[in-house]
Amino acid sequence: MPAARFPIPAQLRRRAERQYLIVRAFNRRRALRPVVNRTAQIRKGHILAFVTMRNERVRLPYFLDYYRRLGVDHFLFVNNNSDDGSGQYLAAQPDVSLWWTNASYKRSRFGMDWLNRLLMKYGHGHWCLTVDPDEFLIYPHCDSRPLAALTGWLDASQRRSFPAMLLDMYPSGNIEDETYEADSDPFRIASWFDPANYTITKNAYYGNLWIQGGPRTREFFAMDPLAGPALNKIPLVKWHWRYAYVSSTHMLLPRHLNLVYDESGGEQASGCLLHAKFLSVFAQKSAEELDRRQHYANSKEYKAYHAGLRRGTSLWCSESRQYSDWRQLEDLGLISRGNWA
Repeated sequence: MPAARFPIPAQLRRRAERQYLIVRAFNRRRALRPVVNRTAQIRKGHILAFVTMRNERVRLPYFLDYYRRLGVDHFLFVNNNSDDGSGQYLAAQPDVSLWWTNASYKRSRFGMDWLNRLLMKYGHGHWCLTVDPDEFLIYPHCDSRPLAALTGWLDASQRRSFPAMLLDMYPSGNIEDETYEADSDPFRIASWFDPANYTITKNAYYGNLWIQGGPRTREFFAMDPLAGPALNKIPLVKWHWRYAYVSSTHMLLPRHLNLVYDESGGEQASGCLLHAKFLSVFAQKSAEELDRRQHYANSKEYKAYHAGLRRGTSLWCSESRQYSDWRQLEDLGLISRGNWA
């Protein structure tokens, strides 16, 4: 008589997955070569930013300036074999620690193994912001309260994670019409967004919300909206070495870090990541990434971009809204103050 088979409880499966991701990240440490390691500068209470990038030289000056002004104390970058001068630029920045790798972005779970490793080693006990070079955090009162005010309130509220919906920004005309220059504000050009057209579902296993929609789904995935990119992010976390990102910054383990919403009718504080993807550099970047085939689902997303760009490069529509400030996003229900008055 065959032995009875009992299903493994979801909690145990998630625990095993988290342990696997931690071990996997630890093993990937050999792929990272330190270029300049200034992590001795990190002090208790410092807010850290973790970034993986390739060929983002034109974006880096504004990105660093933006987050310095917001209150990030130290940046930890993984340079995935850039050849545009990004590495040299970052190595010269006094508040940046830099690692280089030519390993496969795809085989490192799209860079998350590298970042999980650095988060494990340097992020423990710190509020850590994990973002891409084209993502800019907006949160309630960000024009008057630094990031340390938000993390202090989160600490007092015994919250260890903070969500931010990815909000795709775009110009009013064709993407390539105005050249984006280094040091300039990308939102001077890409100042428009979709105020609605979003769907939200709940992932029962991980507990996170799954958000899709916006201009990318509208323009590039209209025939298959469920194939559109996920817009839910949890970029700000009070890190512990036992944590791990599962899929980009869309969700983490342990599961409780994904429970960043209120199911009883109220609202928890949340933000947005303004996404400066659609600038004049987008066409070149898309062609490069399509050729490399290092992104999710064999670069399916970049294939859709390439096909869409050949039809035309304007994302603006009659329902588009021009961005003004965080209060506008709160009025539209895209961010929330929650109990943070």
